[in-house]
Amino acid sequence: MSAEERLAISRLINRIGFGPRPGEFEESLSIGFTQAAEQYLSVAALDFSGLASSLGISDLGMQPRPNTPEIVTYAEQKRFQLRKMTLWWLDQMVGEENPLLERMTWFWHGHWATSYSKVDEPFVMFNHVNTLRKYALGNFREMARSMVLDGALIYWLDGQRNTAAAPNENLSRELMELFILGVNRYTEDDVKQTAKALTGYKVVKNSGVVTRNLRQSYTGSISFLGTAGSFDALSLTDYLVSRPDCSRFIAERLWYRFISSSYELPANSSIEAAFASRELRPAIAAMVRDPSFIDPKNTQVKSPLEWLVAVLRASNILPSQYERPDYLINLLNSLGQRPYFPPNVGGWPADESWLSAASTQTRISAAQVLIKRADLSPISQVSSVARIEALSNWLGIASWSERTKQALTGAVRDPERLAILAICSPEFLVNA
Repeated sequence: MSAEERLAISRLINRIGFGPRPGEFEESLSIGFTQAAEQYLSVAALDFSGLASSLGISDLGMQPRPNTPEIVTYAEQKRFQLRKMTLWWLDQMVGEENPLLERMTWFWHGHWATSYSKVDEPFVMFNHVNTLRKYALGNFREMARSMVLDGALIYWLDGQRNTAAAPNENLSRELMELFILGVNRYTEDDVKQTAKALTGYKVVKNSGVVTRNLRQSYTGSISFLGTAGSFDALSLTDYLVSRPDCSRFIAERLWYRFISSSYELPANSSIEAAFASRELRPAIAAMVRDPSFIDPKNTQVKSPLEWLVAVLRASNILPSQYERPDYLINLLNSLGQRPYFPPNVGGWPADESWLSAASTQTRISAAQVLIKRADLSPISQVSSVARIEALSNWLGIASWSERTKQALTGAVRDPERLAILAICSPEFLVNA
């Protein structure tokens, strides 16, 4: 097995997956990058339509009046549902043999960034992310159409306050800048005009149901981005998605999150070409097969969630079954990346933004806690002299630097200490 092939498989498992489960890296090495990539990319689309009900995530109704007995029960139910849906999602990330669907759902959660901090409704937020899951590997046009009428997103961006008499530009701006076209591909006048097409949409806060009040809607002609006519939310979205800038922008976002945040997407990218039909699976496949995906210069830092999920996958720790599941949620919160809570409409930062002295200390402390409950048999059941190689296979590391290898060599007789050093190492934190 060449060093290049080993690097390619490490990139595959750590970037479009969440890191290997025990034995997965060796299995992928045995079949080679091309076949391993095919297996990842062929993950089946699943039906999650009845998921909320099966998990007990439901519409809790309007919030009771303050200082009533009902408000206490209501608040407890909200906390229970938020905890339940968070642990379920973490279980999916950790437990799935092929986590590509959840990896892409997580990507889209950061792209159409919408936060529980304002939505404040478990049922509505869960349905929002489940809609992203439905289209995560599917058609971007259908995803965009669903998002522009999504109760959580509209509420998050004050779309329910957008009326013909007093247009609110938040949703129209972000629809073009952050969701569909990208920065500097529209004008301020385009924002004002497209905001009119988004007027009159109302959200029932507790259910997320969206309706349109025609009395508060602008139904006249608007002029933007070289076209004119009467538009509503869906026809506006269709037009934006059809523009060449959309093809470029989504390819840029895939490149930024999965290949490099330091180098720009090249012109005539294979990713952009594969997205011409607005189908996402071919674009993801083109991304994985692009030479840049395995170019050694394109390193990426694991975000806090990616780091934690990778540790849990390797350790055979299912979040909901962990003895302290709330510890895991609080850990992600302290590291700044709790599911359902992106910090702003731009989503979470990337790469070196996650490297700080404080986060390093938090990861070290967490590693010491988690490794005590980890299944370390992949390294403890081999001889001391074989443990460093076994460790790299266990975690899907392409290679150790001489400095890291030296540090690991001093701990080969202590599997627990060895594992802690490894999951806090630069090679584990940065997918080279």
